[in-house]
Amino acid sequence: MEQVINLKEKFSGITDYWNPRIAGELNGQHIKLARVRGEFIWHSHAEEDELFYVVSGKLVIELRDGSITLGPGDMTIIPRGVEHRPVAQPEAEIMMFEPASTVNTGEQRTDRTRLDLDSI
Repeated sequence: MEQVINLKEKFSGITDYWNPRIAGELNGQHIKLARVRGEFIWHSHAEEDELFYVVSGKLVIELRDGSITLGPGDMTIIPRGVEHRPVAQPEAEIMMFEPASTVNTGEQRTDRTRLDLDSI
């Protein structure tokens, strides 16, 4: 079992965008890392809350009634059922905490949907 997870090292191995990797697991939750750039899709998660933590860069979480801007060291929790669209301006490295069952595109299935995540 890996005792120390070095985020800089983990992110150096991620070269694609919007493809989360599992960096750890605890109590039925996944800790996911992703490099993101540009706009994602509008989606929601009917049963899961989602925590976004920005490691580097800038991430805007667009909501239907406003937006949340996050920089390095900032985090926010998007409650279940809230439609949102992450947008990286221009690029960000993010960590997400969410139940292991959470699909990155919520109820929608697109070319960005990732059902089988790699561990790093």
